[in-house]
Parts: sequence; structure tokens; C-alpha cells
Amino acid sequence: MHFDLSILLPHLGFLARGAELTAAACALSLVGSVVMGALVAIARTSASALLRRIAFVYVDLFRNVPFIVQLFFFYYGLPELGIYIDAFTTGVVALSIAGGAYASDIIRAGILAIDQGIIDAAEVSGLSRRKIFTRIVLPIALRTAVRPLGSVLINMILTSSILSTITLNELTGSAQIVVSQTYRPFEVYMVLLCAYAALTYLVSLGVTLLHRHLNRDMMEAVD
Repeated sequence: MHFDLSILLPHLGFLARGAELTAAACALSLVGSVVMGALVAIARTSASALLRRIAFVYVDLFRNVPFIVQLFFFYYGLPELGIYIDAFTTGVVALSIAGGAYASDIIRAGILAIDQGIIDAAEVSGLSRRKIFTRIVLPIALRTAVRPLGSVLINMILTSSILSTITLNELTGSAQIVVSQTYRPFEVYMVLLCAYAALTYLVSLGVTLLHRHLNRDMMEAVD
């Protein structure tokens, strides 16, 4: 076999657009996952037994069903009910819902880890329960959850490759098209491997820097 990366030069722009689509889908899905995870975490720490049960069923369901099955249900199943969603939106929704199941456990753990004394002090100062949660509890929980949520994002980037199965030309889908045009799978998939490795490394680095920035006051206190 003659190894030649130069054959990919005419296709680099196409692959770059696929990478941009992957990045956009994952960024939107991360926001959706955090919002969904926060709502579910609130429900799981609620005094309402009904809300806790609904949240438990959601987490248990979407953590124990293969993502590709969830994706096919949204893309191929919902049209049977008259609900039509384009491939990109379907991918974002599916990733958000699946990611939210994992994010909810992370955010819930952050909420439960907050010192009760902080909440008691806020109550004594006259803050309402809603303000205590939105201004104190949730911000602290999200700050401590940065690293684990970074892992959710990395997993989301890797899982996004499955979106190619619903005709979305993200990074993996674009690579498959290039393979069909060049008949050089070794070179194409080697570039794809390096691209995913670079993406996940950059995300990991960014999460580490963000975590240090958000928690620099605590690190200074320890020093």
C-alpha cells in the first residue's frame, strides 16, 4: 500500500465543515444537557415524591438504552406520529436528552455537597428559597461540577460520530463520503482519528483552565 496524505488536500475544506458541524452540535447539546440536568437534579432533590420518581425514571431510562436506539426513535420513529425534525436538530435533541441523564447526577451531587451552614446563613439573611437556590446553591453546584461536566462533553464529542447514521454530515459522516470518493480509507480514518484526539484534548485542556479560574479563590485559600 502506498501511503499518501496528499490525496486528502482537495477534501480538507469539506472535512473542516464536518468538524464545525460536530463542534456546533456538541456545544448546543452541552447547553441542553446542563439545562436538562439541572431541572432533573432539582426534581431529584425535591420534597415531592412524584417529581423524584419521574426524574428517577428519566435517568434510569436514558442511561440504560443505547444512544443509537434513542437517535433512531427520534429521527425515524417520531415521523410516524407526524413529528418531523431535521437531522441536525434531532442530533442536538438526542444528545441533550441523553447527556442530561448523566449531567443530572453530577449537578445533584454538587447540590448535596453544599454545606448546610451556607443555606442556613442565607435563610437567616431573609432570602427566599427560590433566590437561595438560583443565586447560591445552583452556582456553587455548577462550579464544582465543571470537571465532571467536561467529561460529559468529551463523551458527547465521541458519541456525536453516531449522528452520521441519520445522514448528518458531521466529522465522521464527512469522512465516510471522502472514503467513498477516494477509496483511501486508511489515510482518511487516520486523519479522523487524529481530529477526534485533538478535539477531546483541547476540550480537556479548556475544562482544566476553566476549573482553575472558577476555583482560584479556594486554591489561594489552601496555599
